[in-house]
Amino acid sequence: MRSSFIFTSESVSEGHPDKVADQISDSIVDLFLSKDPEARIACETLTTTNLVVLAGEIRCKGVFENGEWAEGALEEIERVVRNRVKAIGYEQSGFHWDKLVLQNNLHGQSVEIAMGVDAGDNKDEGAGDQGIMFGYASDETPGLMPATLYYSHQILERMAADRHNGTAPFLEPDAKSQVTLEYQDEKPVRAVALVVSTQHAPGYCLQGDKADPAKYAVLRDYVTGVLKDVLPDGFVSDDTAIYINPTGAFEIGGPDGDAGLTGRKIIVDTYGGAAPHGGGAFSGKDPTKVDRSAAYACRYLAKNVVAAGLADRCTIQISYAIGVAKPQSIHVDLHGTGKISEAVLEDKILDLIGGATPRAIRQHLQLNKPIYARSAAYGHFGRKPDADGGFSWEKTDLVDQLKALA
Repeated sequence: MRSSFIFTSESVSEGHPDKVADQISDSIVDLFLSKDPEARIACETLTTTNLVVLAGEIRCKGVFENGEWAEGALEEIERVVRNRVKAIGYEQSGFHWDKLVLQNNLHGQSVEIAMGVDAGDNKDEGAGDQGIMFGYASDETPGLMPATLYYSHQILERMAADRHNGTAPFLEPDAKSQVTLEYQDEKPVRAVALVVSTQHAPGYCLQGDKADPAKYAVLRDYVTGVLKDVLPDGFVSDDTAIYINPTGAFEIGGPDGDAGLTGRKIIVDTYGGAAPHGGGAFSGKDPTKVDRSAAYACRYLAKNVVAAGLADRCTIQISYAIGVAKPQSIHVDLHGTGKISEAVLEDKILDLIGGATPRAIRQHLQLNKPIYARSAAYGHFGRKPDADGGFSWEKTDLVDQLKALA
């Protein structure tokens, strides 16, 4: 194994057009789960200049049944969409929460999908689709996440908080970050390169008709301060390459600058490229979709393995067939850092969550709740569990049981 290397991850802000789409889709998931915990939702969102398009399949008691919308349901969906865009902070001529056009193309779920997924007299609830899901954990940060992604998220979260509270009024919602770290003995030791591109108010740039070097200096110094505050002491030095809005100007952004789609930031959502990805997105899907729930379960198990001290790093893969409850396979990789046999974990670990059937995962992690919109920006993993059940997959309550396996 290489012990010294350079690695990079990126993040995008809540105002990035793809993340706007993710948050809208998950707001729809939360809306329907708040009405019916057994609702089935697959909601895709497209965002572009003053336009939001919803598409997908649903089934929800009291909201959409027998091919008909309940009275007031369409109006409530529209309120949810506009309120989410407003909360992000879009009040621009090219994308405004009150002026955008909403096209709602949601319709009923396929009866053939329902046939395979729903539990019956002689079958358990089946997986909502085939696929492979991965979970990962590393001891390089307190949240047991890859450091490059961890700091990429923190940079943008800090900037968003300062934008919302008025500390940095020159910031606009769209932003991206990228963190490149040097690792020695598999631990991060310094920042090699840091990139932040942030949408800004007129004039806070070095190019274009509105360019104002003095204003740009304000933005540059603010972002540089955030970088130094977020990264550990000593990581940012004179040797660190720092790029802040390297194109020169970033006034046009968000869905007005680039179209956004649900599920187009799956590496940002997971492990920043430090672990494999099965390809399935999370946002817009109810927890019967194993793309989401089983990926959460894999993270939950991997995190508990590392938290139990059984490995410094852990990757877990499980796979499913559509309509079949039992996972088709499990693979555990401790990356040469294990203090327990990987074969033992493969034999025993799924038993800790009821065999990892879709129903068992949902019940163990209590996933049939409206807890998803909050996960749709700044990563689904490495977050703190909420009292209402949000981020339940980040709990480390399996540690004692895992230690007993060793």
